[in-house]
Amino acid sequence: MNFLKRIPGPAYLWIAVILFGAGASIIRILIEIGAQNPIADGRSSISFCNLLFAGNACAAIVLFTVHRKSWTRETLRKLSALDWVFLLGLAIMANGIAPWLFFLGLESTMVTSVVLVAQIEPPLVLLLSWVLFGERLGLWSMAGVALCLTGIVLTVALRPAADGVMIGEGEIYTALAAITYASSWVFARWRLSHVPLGIFSVTRTAIGTAVFFIAASILYSPSHFMDLGSPFLWQWMVLYGGIIIGCGQLAWDYGIRNSRAIDVSLSTSFAPVAGIGAAFLILGEQPVTAQIQGGLVLFVGIAICLTAARRKEVTQTEMPNEKLGQTCRAGFKGV
Repeated sequence: MNFLKRIPGPAYLWIAVILFGAGASIIRILIEIGAQNPIADGRSSISFCNLLFAGNACAAIVLFTVHRKSWTRETLRKLSALDWVFLLGLAIMANGIAPWLFFLGLESTMVTSVVLVAQIEPPLVLLLSWVLFGERLGLWSMAGVALCLTGIVLTVALRPAADGVMIGEGEIYTALAAITYASSWVFARWRLSHVPLGIFSVTRTAIGTAVFFIAASILYSPSHFMDLGSPFLWQWMVLYGGIIIGCGQLAWDYGIRNSRAIDVSLSTSFAPVAGIGAAFLILGEQPVTAQIQGGLVLFVGIAICLTAARRKEVTQTEMPNEKLGQTCRAGFKGV
């Protein structure tokens, strides 16, 4: 523990970003492993729905284990009924709908495209900050946001048309996931800034998992999760949910407590690089021309946004719980 405490906070941020960046590629690998190891009737126990539910369940257990001291009667009594309503809405959006859309995107297109299109979320957060909370955007910030959005549009618009369709389903699902996550940030910023980080993280993950299970059971029938008890599924979920998501979230939480705002911005800006690098190293995906061109414009926009952060052009309205605000601004991490 003493050794871990000597590790600087920004190092934990980079560890978290690398783990989250590898998440999409590892999901694709797990789906392939499940297909290659069918169980009864040729079914795969590692389906997207099983993976989402089990991965979030493992992550919720890890997060509660670490943040259990936050769950005291005194702390819980301070939360009003309306706070719980907003937590429920946030959980449905950020840990139910958004991951489901993200999985649909992974199922329909390249991981590299998913990683790039998902970067629409940080510019949306900045725009929402400007529109809803009156945060001033300077010229550098506005230019960076414009270039980020342009890079994402180029990634989609320049891709080769498949079956006469320019915009693929995967890109649409990913964009909707990013928009949903950015909208969930509004919930947290508007009403939940005073909620302790431990209660916020655990509740969002646990409620989102339960709501997704109920919704999927209604839409697809309860038999859709008939393989959820498969030992083959859970041995991989302990690895994915516990290490990739649980440890990644813990590293992120510790990192933002012990890092400067510019360190947080720099590490999150590296997220698309980590995702694309993981897709290349793990899956062997090589970016196509449209992804390279759009990605270059996107990275220039990110660099300009970082310059704006250094110049302190974005005047933020401070939140009572600053760590919660940084968590919300971290971007969509998948599931």
